[in-house]
Amino acid sequence: MKEINLSNISKSIFLIAVILILGCSKGSEPKKYKIGFSQCISTDDWRKSMDHEMKVEASLNAEIDLTIFQANGDIKLQNSQIEFMLSSGFDVIIVSPLRSEPLVPIIEKAFDKGVPIIIVDRKINSQKFTAYIGANNMDVGRNAANYIASQNEKEINVLEIKGGDDSSPVLERHSGFNQIVSNEPKITVCYSIKDGDVNRRIPQILDSLNVIPINYVYAFNDEIAYNTWKIAKSKGVEKNIKFIGVDGLNGDNNGIQLVQSGILAASILYPTGGDEAIKIAMKILRNENVPKNNILSTTIIDHRNAEIMKNQYDKIKKHQNDIEIQQQKIKKQEETYITQSKTLKLVLGLLIISFILITVVIYSLSIIRRKKRQLEVSNKKILVQRDQIKASNNARLNFFTGLSHEFKTPITLILSSIESIIEDSIKRDFKLKNELGLIFNNSKRLLRLINQLLDFRKVEDRKFILRASETNIFNFTNSIYKDFEREALKHNIDFQLHSNNEDLLVYIDRNLMDKVFFNLLSNAFKFTPSNGKITIDIIDEKKTNFVHIHFKDSGIGIPESELKNVFKPFFQGSNNNNPSSGIGLHISKEFIDLHKGKIEIKSNNGVEIIITLYKGKTHLNSNQIVFESDNLESPNLNFITDYDDDFTPVILNKNESERFSILIIEDNSDLVKFLRNKLSQVYEIHESDGHDGIEKAFEIIPDIIICDVNLPIKNGFEICEILKKDLRTSHIPTIILTALSNKESYIKGLESGADLYLTKPFSLSILFQSVKTLLYNREKLRYYYINNIHKLNENHDFIATEQDFLHKMNAIIGVNLDNSNFTVEILAEELGISRVQLYRKIKAILDIKVSDYIQNIRLEKAEEMLKNNLDLSISEIAYSTGFSSQTYFSTSFKVKFGVTPKRFRDKL
Repeated sequence: MKEINLSNISKSIFLIAVILILGCSKGSEPKKYKIGFSQCISTDDWRKSMDHEMKVEASLNAEIDLTIFQANGDIKLQNSQIEFMLSSGFDVIIVSPLRSEPLVPIIEKAFDKGVPIIIVDRKINSQKFTAYIGANNMDVGRNAANYIASQNEKEINVLEIKGGDDSSPVLERHSGFNQIVSNEPKITVCYSIKDGDVNRRIPQILDSLNVIPINYVYAFNDEIAYNTWKIAKSKGVEKNIKFIGVDGLNGDNNGIQLVQSGILAASILYPTGGDEAIKIAMKILRNENVPKNNILSTTIIDHRNAEIMKNQYDKIKKHQNDIEIQQQKIKKQEETYITQSKTLKLVLGLLIISFILITVVIYSLSIIRRKKRQLEVSNKKILVQRDQIKASNNARLNFFTGLSHEFKTPITLILSSIESIIEDSIKRDFKLKNELGLIFNNSKRLLRLINQLLDFRKVEDRKFILRASETNIFNFTNSIYKDFEREALKHNIDFQLHSNNEDLLVYIDRNLMDKVFFNLLSNAFKFTPSNGKITIDIIDEKKTNFVHIHFKDSGIGIPESELKNVFKPFFQGSNNNNPSSGIGLHISKEFIDLHKGKIEIKSNNGVEIIITLYKGKTHLNSNQIVFESDNLESPNLNFITDYDDDFTPVILNKNESERFSILIIEDNSDLVKFLRNKLSQVYEIHESDGHDGIEKAFEIIPDIIICDVNLPIKNGFEICEILKKDLRTSHIPTIILTALSNKESYIKGLESGADLYLTKPFSLSILFQSVKTLLYNREKLRYYYINNIHKLNENHDFIATEQDFLHKMNAIIGVNLDNSNFTVEILAEELGISRVQLYRKIKAILDIKVSDYIQNIRLEKAEEMLKNNLDLSISEIAYSTGFSSQTYFSTSFKVKFGVTPKRFRDKL
């Protein structure tokens, strides 16, 4: 049997497939005509209606490709739009000119080149155009004047409000109006003002109606007429004046609706001509003859025909909507047909190919089976290897992240030790401070590198959440600028910061933007030689919503061919001989993108990086905005040698022999030793490595707990939550120490009940001040509640657990108030805690002995009964408040209130 040539068969199948694929391609598309329209103004409903009519009419012609350009009242922009359409080969150019003169050269240029030009609405001072479309504005003015003249009034005073420019519609409407008015003796135009003067002049005119009464207001569009009516309404004279506008559009607060509601007496219909412009453009493209001037008819809309006009417009709009829906359905059917056609051809092709392939299947079946077994074995090996690689990568990443976090504890010890040495006035010699400054700054640099690596992991996992706050961008930049001044002096680099608006406020995430600015300046100093120059320029584009920040250096620069790659991770420039991670600019771009900003780079005699940020906060979501005080100095990032050596806490109501106690729950022995050495000078220190932290807290009842997060059995969040929910320890302020600086960990710490969340490396000064502040706030609460014992059952703002505890304890005391045998032991048993724990908790919350607390409640109750229960004897009051004898009661009462119960009652 002759062997089958698989190569020839494969070639045959390939040729058939190519033929089928070419057969599936769609036939030649019908020719598309490019029509461009330059709209001079796009803010009012009349212009929007014109645009909409064009789009609807264009959608009815499949061969039209319509593009609408918005000039927004800018002559230069409109001129450039026409130039662009001319250079881009548009088949027809439609223009609604802003003014009659400035666009003449470019329109004549297009006309001379043979490009059809259609002028809409406003005329130009030239005849070099193909067709003009628009209503006769002279007729608009005449119609308004004739309508006023037709009213049965002997004398009519008119206020004319013209448009704000000298366009042809404004001039012609004014001319047509005055053409009729000049022949009507009963009509007097008392005032003729421009719409820009409405808010200033109209109130003045209305205030002088008793001198010159106004019967009619003729405004050059419905919007001006409506605004004038609102001013008249505010003066209470709107019913004495009839208002006439121009445009007669349908819709809310447009001419027809205003006439129907009685706000306008009439509106002169002024068609937009949008649909006519497209129709004439198609006639031109089909080489049909079109008139040069196409005048649209206009009419008066008043109470007699407003309803009819509205119904007609509503029907037209409904028909337009129906047409659009039908077109969408047709387009969808066309797409379905094309898809089905291609699918059918493809299926037929596949059937043919399948038939051909059958001839080789028998021959190759045994080979395929053998190869299949080999592939299955290979696939299993690949899957195993892939899983191993994935597990290995995850392990490496987790190890890397964990190791980076572990770096923060020794860095904390380094920075805190240096800070402590600097604060020691005995060792403040110049040389030592310089050496310590070097160590301190390099520790900060190491910390920044570690944070950069952690940031890269977060960026890759998309875990950053923007926390933007209002910030003075100059002060923020200046705080970072100061960090590099010493480096600039060291290398004789001309380092400057400039801003054209030092009071500019922007919304930025200060933490993220600090990393961006530091990264850019670090690169600038790294690649700028001695005697070079580095500048930061903050430019407030006051006419826009943007601020630009330029970082420019005179360094080695970056090759032009490599600029597009600088923001990619791990990029290394070919001319860069300095070691670097290659992730700094990548992270910076990600952070700028989070701010909805833009970062660009240029290289010409150095490198210039431009950051563009939005002003204001409208570009941000509400959950991305936070409030932070404008304090830009960060104690963890600045080397300061002039510290106040005042770490002694404020001690209220404590004997000199007593000291506040602190429980440190931390498994790093070096950090524990360091904190013990520093804090033991003024506090009683207890320690736990995390295994027995909760038990020691219950046993000791300390005044403050300092707890790490990463602990052997339970983490710091879990320990804090347990202690805050337990009656015995819920009152104790807790400080969380952690290397976790992300928002989620911060929120988790607060949810667990922590009073303070400090990230490593932390400043020893901040830790001391935090302990002082927490103890001081606790003392203030003690002072308030010890002086308001009898009010504790009322609803006061206090920590909920402590308030519940005091309420429960007061209720038990209240029930046993007349029991002279009621003791502290009985109270502790009722509360379910030991006598010692009760003593320590009350001492911590109120700084008073439990027995004194019970006696104070009894005396407060006795005082109340002496005032309000005059029918009870002093002896009866003594026994009803738990005193075993009247003598003991009198003695105790006099000690607290300064008088005996008898004298107290006699004074009432």
